[in-house]
Amino acid sequence: MLTKKKKIIVLVSMLVLLVITGFLNIILNNTTEEASTSLNSEYSSSSFFSTCRADRTATRTETMDYYNEILNNQTSSAEAKVNAEAQINSLIEAMSIEVTMEGLIKAKGFTEALVNYSSTYINVILQSAELTEMEVAQIVEIIQSQVERDIDYIKIIPVE
Repeated sequence: MLTKKKKIIVLVSMLVLLVITGFLNIILNNTTEEASTSLNSEYSSSSFFSTCRADRTATRTETMDYYNEILNNQTSSAEAKVNAEAQINSLIEAMSIEVTMEGLIKAKGFTEALVNYSSTYINVILQSAELTEMEVAQIVEIIQSQVERDIDYIKIIPVE
């Protein structure tokens, strides 16, 4: 049976791999888009956002299942159960913030937006060839209206 520290390490490793997969997907899509037609480009972007959302949902489902197993396991310590509840609440809060930010960004006229929120950073991936300073300022304003985060911890990535 895995110890608590090993379980946490496995969970953190899965989250890091998800982020790395997302960024690799962006890089590969950018390379593919340069060689493809406009129609193919739109399909790649839509596919990218769908894939990222599916990956994010799958990872979060696994994470929630993991914490629910701790909560439902009678051999889990009280401390482990409290920690699992806190992690579940944190994850639910992050999901809520991401969905809200994505909706607000789309309301500003962007076709697609994908937000990845954590306690330390926020990544915003947008379907756009390039962004103007005014668009970046609008996005930063949306993010800062939802969470208190210094601009140094916000990354905005346009994806064509």
